[in-house]
Amino acid sequence: MEYNFNEIEAKWQKYWAEKQTFKADNNSEKPKYYVLDMFPYPSGAGLHVGHPLGYIASDIYARYKRHKGFNVLHPQGYDSFGLPAEQYAIQTGQHPAITTETNIATYRKQLDKIGFSFDWTREVRTSNPEYYKWTQWIFTQLFNAWYNKESDKAETIDTLVATFEKDGNANVKAVCDEDITTFTAEEWNAFSNKEKEAILAKYRLTYLSETEVNWCPALGTVLANDEIVNGVSERGGHPVVRKKMMQWSMRITAYAQRLLDGLGTIDWPQPLKDSQTNWIGRSQGASVKFQVENSEDMIEVFTTRPDTIFGVTFMTLAPEHELVSKIVTEDRKEAVEAYIEATAKRSERERQADVKTISGEFTGAYAIHPFTGEKIQIWIGDYVLASYGTGAVMAVPCGDQRDWDFANHFGIEIKNIFDGIDISEAAYAEKDAKITNSDFLDGLNVKKATKQVIYHLEQKGIGEGKINYRLRDAVFSRQRYWGEPFPVYYKDGMPQMIASEHLPVRLPEVEKYLPTEDGKPPLGNATVWAWDTVNNEVVENSKIDDETIFPLELNTMPGWAGSSWYFNRYMDANNENEFVSKEAVDYWKEVDLYIGGSEHATGHLLYARFWQKFLFDLGLLPVDEFAKKLINQGMILGTSAIVYRLSGTNTFVSKNLVKDQKVEELRVDVKLINTSDELDVEKIREWQPQYKNAEFILEDGKYIVGREVEKMSKRWFNVVNPDDICEEYGADSLRLFEMFLGPLEQSKPWNTAGISGVHSFLKKLWRLFHNNNEFTVSDAAPTKEELKVLHQTIKKVDEDIENFSFNTSVSTFMIAVNELQKLKCNKREILEGLVILISPYAPHIAEELWSKLGHKESVSTADFPIFEPSHLVESSKEYPVSFNGKMRFKLELPLDMSKDEIEKVVMAHEKTQAQLQGREPKKVIIVPGKIINIVG
Repeated sequence: MEYNFNEIEAKWQKYWAEKQTFKADNNSEKPKYYVLDMFPYPSGAGLHVGHPLGYIASDIYARYKRHKGFNVLHPQGYDSFGLPAEQYAIQTGQHPAITTETNIATYRKQLDKIGFSFDWTREVRTSNPEYYKWTQWIFTQLFNAWYNKESDKAETIDTLVATFEKDGNANVKAVCDEDITTFTAEEWNAFSNKEKEAILAKYRLTYLSETEVNWCPALGTVLANDEIVNGVSERGGHPVVRKKMMQWSMRITAYAQRLLDGLGTIDWPQPLKDSQTNWIGRSQGASVKFQVENSEDMIEVFTTRPDTIFGVTFMTLAPEHELVSKIVTEDRKEAVEAYIEATAKRSERERQADVKTISGEFTGAYAIHPFTGEKIQIWIGDYVLASYGTGAVMAVPCGDQRDWDFANHFGIEIKNIFDGIDISEAAYAEKDAKITNSDFLDGLNVKKATKQVIYHLEQKGIGEGKINYRLRDAVFSRQRYWGEPFPVYYKDGMPQMIASEHLPVRLPEVEKYLPTEDGKPPLGNATVWAWDTVNNEVVENSKIDDETIFPLELNTMPGWAGSSWYFNRYMDANNENEFVSKEAVDYWKEVDLYIGGSEHATGHLLYARFWQKFLFDLGLLPVDEFAKKLINQGMILGTSAIVYRLSGTNTFVSKNLVKDQKVEELRVDVKLINTSDELDVEKIREWQPQYKNAEFILEDGKYIVGREVEKMSKRWFNVVNPDDICEEYGADSLRLFEMFLGPLEQSKPWNTAGISGVHSFLKKLWRLFHNNNEFTVSDAAPTKEELKVLHQTIKKVDEDIENFSFNTSVSTFMIAVNELQKLKCNKREILEGLVILISPYAPHIAEELWSKLGHKESVSTADFPIFEPSHLVESSKEYPVSFNGKMRFKLELPLDMSKDEIEKVVMAHEKTQAQLQGREPKKVIIVPGKIINIVG
């Protein structure tokens, strides 16, 4: 019987689906283990061979843990809201729900074909109303919560209202807006409902505010920083500008310190932790207020080096700073406005990265130094960001390189920190403490000087010591159609939450997916999008009367909304009454192993930790970190094919003929190239119109393409479809090959030619169980050598999987099969153990062989073989027996024999007698366990 992998794999995939082999139980007596992949966005392009890398690794570990006796939860779903589906709808008019459903069907077919052990009974889709009902519910919980600094956690807004009613807000310690006005209980109770709502909005964990955002006019939506590349949208390459818009925001800043502290409690890659640490950006220093000359306005700055305040020679504001329009003088207005307009076309990320360009404009206004009373010029510069700190810096050219470059470029004064300052007396005297000029200059007393400056700032009421975070509140609305609707309607201009029992608020039908002509988001095109507070349902807009029927929110939630809690939903995916039951979440608690890309470090992974901590604060979850261990898988790279077009022509030159000619490099479909890097010229003429009449200059009758290893992408035409690999070599070959390419965390290039090696290995494994195509397994006891091979393999594979060293396991399997083949081993005890060991990696062939071995249950139910060290302990030694230093024969003897016993056996051996021919040896040299040498 031949190894018919297509037939075998289809058979067992059907079996797993029908038997629900991998369905997890929420009430098992087994210990639990939760293995999770970052769920995919189902794009129209489908999977390429790079996508399954992490899935294969997690699947191996999930299967391994089942063998180890764990109740394993290994779910899968789809992050199915998103901009690509909406853009496709704009281009074709096809509803995003239809294309999303089509794409999901393609993904599901591809995933099943690779043989993953997912529990599909728990599948979630973020675009399903049954799922986003609970995303909307979590949003309402955030709206109805505030952050209490004293308890250091979120609490329901009712507790804050109760404090206001009893004591006012003078003693409330909360994370809130900065422009809070103090009021008494009597004043609070006298406020109108609208006034109360306006005050509470300054405390809520999600709130409406006018925010600087990345606006993409072509896409008609706000973009997150990670959706912008080199100043244009990642999707489509459209220009992006900065503008102020009324947006929902999440007060993630309330959790800044806890998000930092939590990194020390989880086993995540250090580079990823560093990314989050830097993104949160905790710094300690002082807040300082500079008075604007001839104005009541103050410019607040945060500095980590308040001790350098006497070196300030100018101030720089972000172009978007709210004071710029107020303070700019008439003669500087035109230049300043032009600069602001130009800056709006650059993303914050681009401005941060650009350390070479020096640009700015003088506002014409001055600030007053808080200690010296000197006038200080106020400039604007795009190296200062409105979203970072206060959007203003006190520039100290003698202490900061960027400030020095700016000052030098524009001819601004640069002075020493200590010019004209009596450090020991005037500036840094704190009671009877003294600090000398020389001590300060050599940097020995920076901490003490900082403390003294902060003391004087606080005494003068113009500043205070402060801990600052780079992290900003997260903008939570998008001007898109294909996203979660907000459960919000507006009464008297104030947002109101729709009660939980009336959720979900379903996404309405619209004719157009673009923003309206007057600039409203796509939901502005909906004609049935108003909330009836009497009947608690969505009704036609024409019925809005602002008495019982009100307009609904037109924005939708961002892509990270549904992905910030999906891992909890998997624990209880079919619960209609709760986002997750207490019983389910108390059992599963958190993700034990999470595998996904490092590119989500400061997006999904940060927001998910924020929501987890919030839900923990409300007592809805038992732990405040959602994933104990995280692994970032590397990337499988594609090998692109490049053709060379002579500039300004439609002539293509073969690679080795290019030389010094000026050419343009174009990537072409790798399917048009053979293994010798030769282009099929006739096929490329059919591939794209631009090549139909092109001229190809050949070398030795062939067109040789260039090769470049880079990201596998449809854009570069270097994508390899896993379906093709499964069809030609089988899913087990694909799984083994992806693991064999190298360590999981490293990026590695794909080379289809290499897969034939692992495919040959699987055929060799198959032949161990078959003789002349007949299944032949012996029940005889295994030999010592056979047991040694098996237990060496058990030990190595067990260690490798626990260390996520999957590539070395594949090598171990190959060595084991080769050695067993040499031993002509077909013993049941050995082969059954081998089948279990390899089943996490190559589950289809393992299931087939396990069935042929006579087992009725899936191999996934078998216990992992137990390593017995005794099988690796040598009990005998094969001694080389030498005569006068020359080895004549070998003799195997027990290792526990004494020197005298060894000598007796050797001397009595017939081959020894033949060598000596009756002579008595002069000496017999024996080193137990090593050598035997007879000197004649």
